[in-house]
Amino acid sequence: MPTTAVASAREILTRLHDVMAARTNAQAKLNGVVGIIGEALDSEVCSIYLLREGVLELFATRGLDEAAVHVTKLAVGEGLVGTIAGNIETLNLDEAAAHPDFAYRPETGEERFHSFAGVPIIRRERAVGVLAVQHAESRKYDDVEIEALQTVAMVLSELIANAGLIDGHEGGGQAKPQSTAPVRVPGFKLVDGMAAGFAVFHQPRITIEHTVAEDTEAERHRVYAAFDKMREQIDRMTSQAEFGAAGEHEEVLATYKMFAYDEGWSRRINEAIDSGLTAEAAIERVQQRTRMRMREIADPLLADRMHDLEDLSNRLLRTVSGQMGTAAQMGLRQDTILIARNLGPAELLEYDRRRLKGVILEEGSLTAHVTIVARAMGVPVLGRVREVRRLIAEGDRLLLDVNSENVVVRPTPAMDEAFEAKLEISQRRRAAFAALKSEPPVTTDGHRVTLMVNAGLRDDVAALDLTGADGIGLFRTEFQFLVSATLPQRERQQRLYKDVLDAAGEHRPVIFRTVDIGGDKALPYLDHDEGGEEENPAMGWRALRLALDRGGLMKAQARALLEAAAGRTLNVMFPMVSEPWEFDEAKAIFDAQREWLIARGKKVPNEIRFGAMLEVPALAEVLDILLPKIDFLSVGTNDLTQFLFAADRAHPKLALRYDWLSPSILRFLRRVSRECHEAGVPIAVCGEMGGRPLEAMTLIALGIDRLSITPAAIGPIKAMVRSLDRAALKPALHALLDTPPADMRAALTAWAQDNGVELA
Repeated sequence: MPTTAVASAREILTRLHDVMAARTNAQAKLNGVVGIIGEALDSEVCSIYLLREGVLELFATRGLDEAAVHVTKLAVGEGLVGTIAGNIETLNLDEAAAHPDFAYRPETGEERFHSFAGVPIIRRERAVGVLAVQHAESRKYDDVEIEALQTVAMVLSELIANAGLIDGHEGGGQAKPQSTAPVRVPGFKLVDGMAAGFAVFHQPRITIEHTVAEDTEAERHRVYAAFDKMREQIDRMTSQAEFGAAGEHEEVLATYKMFAYDEGWSRRINEAIDSGLTAEAAIERVQQRTRMRMREIADPLLADRMHDLEDLSNRLLRTVSGQMGTAAQMGLRQDTILIARNLGPAELLEYDRRRLKGVILEEGSLTAHVTIVARAMGVPVLGRVREVRRLIAEGDRLLLDVNSENVVVRPTPAMDEAFEAKLEISQRRRAAFAALKSEPPVTTDGHRVTLMVNAGLRDDVAALDLTGADGIGLFRTEFQFLVSATLPQRERQQRLYKDVLDAAGEHRPVIFRTVDIGGDKALPYLDHDEGGEEENPAMGWRALRLALDRGGLMKAQARALLEAAAGRTLNVMFPMVSEPWEFDEAKAIFDAQREWLIARGKKVPNEIRFGAMLEVPALAEVLDILLPKIDFLSVGTNDLTQFLFAADRAHPKLALRYDWLSPSILRFLRRVSRECHEAGVPIAVCGEMGGRPLEAMTLIALGIDRLSITPAAIGPIKAMVRSLDRAALKPALHALLDTPPADMRAALTAWAQDNGVELA
């Protein structure tokens, strides 16, 4: 921020401090505030709207008709003011009436004003009001003016909360749930598992008592000391973290540590102090800007990385304020289910693993750093649980069932008993499946099925020994790219691939899928080409399309894989192949890198087996051209299904609309399977479809002899295979496909039950 702007902001805060300290009522103070802001920004209008009884009420103004005060009211989401509060965003418009959300209020007399800027007044992460300025001249407000408004809005939140002018202005403690009755709350599966324990909220709300600084240098020294202390804590935690094996969580923590030492972040906090804020208010001011940015980010992976910065802000704020720490710092006294809006990876590591039984997040995603670390720790995590503070109180007993994607709050004795019974059954079933670990997956008529696991982390290789799987049928190489702050260097990629091959051993193959990024897995450090935001990212610039365009990325990965597999067999497959020429180009990159290594006397793999993933339906029409070129074909049923039905699998209204056992999908797979068998090319299915017993039974009858599934599905699928008479099912299935029944799933379930197939 320019020096003049800093001086202006400091002058404004000084004057505001005098207004707030005056012995006048809250209304008089707000009237003084709009006068100060309007004068400082040379703005003809300055208005304050506050949230009262669910609506935004004009509370004070300079420039609008005074008769409109306490009369003009807007719903959240209504008009420009309601839009700012509803989206917790800033608006800066040179022509207010041109905005689609503009709502004219004649009693205000605002028709002569053109330009408009407004910022939310935020209290405890929610908008409790709006500060707006208007001007007759049509112009946009400068960035420094907007920043001054945002800083003032932060100071205002303290004033109006202390005066009790806004909804929910009571103390900062944990809100009481609206009911004490048992309730089942849905969520999203992040890390599998079941656990019982008592609710503990990770982080108490930190109340900032003072926002305006008396001595900016003293505040700066407080921030410097807090940064030093926080960084020492991070260094200690990351060095002491213990897991069963090395893995991607180490890279996660390294990235987190990089954020802690980010100079840009500390510089922004210093600039906020220069404007006249206290250390606590400066940290919160920067954090609010981060949250607003997060709401504007469509890319979920970049948003996940922003959560790490928010986690560090919370830690820094607690350190500088000296207020009560997290539940980890207070210590867990009993079996605990931890509850948080979100968590950083280092924060999770602070908890006593003996007492921490599970985690519930209001947000969270499969690619978030905390999810990766929780998986390494073996802690079940349920994400996207809405309104937890309204539904759960500190100390409530919880039954967490991530497998069923829900948590039961304040269970009855009957619910407790049912949960314990399910847990016992689950443990018995796991024991039964574990007993099958050394048994081959052979059908009752003697047909051997290959069961492999999907993996993406170094730790996942341990599942081979735990499940007795035949190998890794899909190793997702992009995970290393997703958890890194920068593009992983070739040497780092090579180390990961070699570690995976070493852990798998000589007799268990690993099939590496080349990097599948782009689309909904965009990377902040990999710029897209011109063209703007993709409307259909799943069908856009991603996977092999992106890799072929970014030749350097593909070459580095090819060389890393070739060097890692030196002296062994390398199995590699390319994702989202749409045309045979794409496979040819990708293979040519590997061939060229192999020749480059040989020319320099480097060891290379003894054999390279190339495969393609069939996810794009168009590829099925040119299999006669592709199959002679490849060593194996893997069908990615997740993407294939959404492309066949033109239905986004993540869309809540479409998620259950189309069935994997639809005749259209099964007929498609039957045709592909027949062509592969005629060409002598092995065919596999990689995806959720193969991990469900009834669907897997059907795939095996279609001639698909290799399934690559989640490690947890190996036991149930092996049990199904060993109870299946494949020879008896094949003619029955073909008859059903030739003349499909109204409900194919019901017909196949009935056949399985009649023939003793284990589907549990």
